[in-house]
Amino acid sequence: MNKAVFLDRDGVINEVKTDRVKFVNRKEDLYFLEGVAEAIQKLNEADFKVFVVTNQGGVGLGYMTEEELDSIHEHMAKELAKQGAQINEIMACTHAPHENCYCRKPGSQMLLDLLDDYDIDIMKSYMVGDREPDIEAGNAVGIKSLMVVNTHPEAYKCFNNLSEAVEWILEDEKA
Repeated sequence: MNKAVFLDRDGVINEVKTDRVKFVNRKEDLYFLEGVAEAIQKLNEADFKVFVVTNQGGVGLGYMTEEELDSIHEHMAKELAKQGAQINEIMACTHAPHENCYCRKPGSQMLLDLLDDYDIDIMKSYMVGDREPDIEAGNAVGIKSLMVVNTHPEAYKCFNNLSEAVEWILEDEKA
């Protein structure tokens, strides 16, 4: 079985609701947070599969198309790869928030699909998010769910950023 880290996108990998960008609806709006590529590279070197699981209701609400979202994700993966950071797969729920679909976090279908497709051991895996739905989705499938930027009582641990979370993951896996 494989070990994995599941990352939310907005607020964990890239800026959102900052002075530079409100939402990422075009690839030109994608600004990586400091240390993200290096953190993902460390996970790669430690043989973790790295996945992005993201709610992208902007598609369902008409702010961008599926093709535009695919372009953003291709750009993100390509730019990270240039820095030595590999993403195994990016999965996005494109339903509008009010649709209450099974894949939109806090629903856990994206995680369940990846766990199954890649033969992932939940006991050796982590979810890293910046909002309550991320933590709820990870907890629902039994993965240690870590919060960055914010705090949440149901998070296993809370950190200031992805780099700090990854350092803790690498130590935790040795325990």
